[in-house]
Amino acid sequence: MTPTILIAITAGICVAALIGSLALMFQGEAGLAAEDRLSALTSRKSRDAGVEAEVSILNHPLNATKSAIEVWVDQTFNLQRLFDQADFRLPVVKFVTLCGGAAAIVFVGMLMSGLPYFFAPVAVVIVLVLPYVYLVIRKNKRIQKFNKQLPEALELLGRSLLAGHSLGAGFGLVAAEMPQPIRGEFGRCFEEQKFGISLEESLNAMTERIPNMDLRFLATAIILQRQTGGDLAEILDKIGRLIRERFKLAGQIQALTGEGRLSGIVLLALPLFLFVVMYFLNREYILSLFKDELGRKLLGGAIVMQFVGALVIRKIVDIKV
Repeated sequence: MTPTILIAITAGICVAALIGSLALMFQGEAGLAAEDRLSALTSRKSRDAGVEAEVSILNHPLNATKSAIEVWVDQTFNLQRLFDQADFRLPVVKFVTLCGGAAAIVFVGMLMSGLPYFFAPVAVVIVLVLPYVYLVIRKNKRIQKFNKQLPEALELLGRSLLAGHSLGAGFGLVAAEMPQPIRGEFGRCFEEQKFGISLEESLNAMTERIPNMDLRFLATAIILQRQTGGDLAEILDKIGRLIRERFKLAGQIQALTGEGRLSGIVLLALPLFLFVVMYFLNREYILSLFKDELGRKLLGGAIVMQFVGALVIRKIVDIKV
């Protein structure tokens, strides 16, 4: 098959994919958002007689954390959860369709530009990875902002209980008075209770959307208080003070490990910077690393050592509070 025919077939497939993506993008979606919202609020797993009850947050350690592989699998194969964590209001199907259409356009553009063919797959991978990276960054920023707002929300919830309001009304007060993103999370929990969902299930869902140990402390304290009794306002006050002390200690650790992080950045960036400088000053000298067999082995060893060094430095400066 000649390159001209291959390019023509590829262009036809890409145009068809683009037309399909635009059709899905602009198709009628009247009531779709409301239906998805009601489905998310009311759909729960049915509990048949004799079937074991759904696992509660009380069955897991408070400081339970997932490994990097588990986090990657959850985010990659559960885009809806990633969308919820990032507060990204776009249907998953439309998001995937738009990414596929953009990748097709870039692929055709790279083939038509006259550049070497191996640039096209690289450009497609970059176009597909960038939206995912954007979602992860947005999710991390939102969770960090939520963590900073949590102590103030606990104080407001405790004062609401002391004033005689119910716990549900306290959640509604936090949703009404606090800014985003904590307003949306507490408001969603408050709305779910209106639809008849139990408080335990709502708190479990919120801890899944916001993977934070302090929030797990709050959810566990509320569930235990409802089962055994106690002064919930005092518990919330103590949790709020604990969170503030954790933030204070984390700030001190951040300041003490700043030198190590800066040293790691310099040590990791210096070889690449010197490589670029030497490439422009003496190109033949630096290209011997790629042409000579021993040079390729040394280059591979240097890359492996850089990677190992980055892991070691990260392990040193990453102190969990």
